[in-house]
Amino acid sequence: MRHALLLTTLACLAFSNTACEPGLAWGDPQAVIVVADQESWPQLEDSVFSALSPTVWTVREDYTFRVAYRAPDDTNSWWRFRELVLIGSEDDAWLAEALATLPSTVEVSAPGLYETEDVWARGQSVTIILLDPGQPVQDQVFSRIGAVHEVLLGRFLRGAENRMFLSGRDSALIDTLQAIAGFSILLPDVYQWGVEDSVYVFRNDNPDPSELIRQFTVTWRTPAPQDLPVDSILDWRKAISEVYWPYPQVVDRENLRTNSLPSRNLLGSEVRGAWMNPPGSMWPAAGAFILRTALCPHQNRLYFLDAWLYAPGKDKWEYMLQLETILGSFRCGTQGM
Repeated sequence: MRHALLLTTLACLAFSNTACEPGLAWGDPQAVIVVADQESWPQLEDSVFSALSPTVWTVREDYTFRVAYRAPDDTNSWWRFRELVLIGSEDDAWLAEALATLPSTVEVSAPGLYETEDVWARGQSVTIILLDPGQPVQDQVFSRIGAVHEVLLGRFLRGAENRMFLSGRDSALIDTLQAIAGFSILLPDVYQWGVEDSVYVFRNDNPDPSELIRQFTVTWRTPAPQDLPVDSILDWRKAISEVYWPYPQVVDRENLRTNSLPSRNLLGSEVRGAWMNPPGSMWPAAGAFILRTALCPHQNRLYFLDAWLYAPGKDKWEYMLQLETILGSFRCGTQGM
């Protein structure tokens, strides 16, 4: 452990002029740093990157995590990053220091997969693939890298939900909407809302609408039409945007993703795609949307549920997860949340 202690000392000297108190971790939750021996990395690179950063469709195919490789002796201070994946053996001093932070009740054996936190910085998560030097490196890594992705994904999803509801959950709004509108949806407290002609609009444009907007619209048709085709659903959206939204939107109908409604409680459909302000608009803008229809037979209503995002120059995956989570909270009638 003397080498491990040396690494800690060097880190302290590099980042602190006083006592060694770990600072906050660097990076955002989508940035993942993989640390592995330079000799074995070329054989691991393609498979590790593919497993840890699958694509997700927002307005295009985007990578979920931004994965970068660092050599153990890299001077770019990889040990300070928020999300680390370490691949090595107990003989590696940099990895042994992370293993030393595991609870004493954890039995460490190689090969194995371990999780720890706050090793070199506060708010840091570290996932370890511990190698047995006597076995082929590739086999040990490839058999565990899928599980590492599940660890990263689970942590990211939990964090995304916590960040979304940092302002609190507007549970009072659920009771209000059930009483006056016959439906409910769970939103963070930061959302503003209004209603006109049974069209309910919920909007969050913090911190600045020029940088980020998340907006939801809920309305319905009675009697509930059956088998509404996609073009008719999009025409419905266009008509609503022209009357009830600050700026009308048009949809790229050539690049849509359609599916049945991902809900155990409701029947309906889902359309995903890209929206934009009409050509020649004073404020040109574009983004992603998720549009759902939900049939509630006991109310004789077909609900229109639309969520759209404006986030120019930003990673969109987390915001799309927020849209999905809020849409998934929709209930019609007096169904419980």
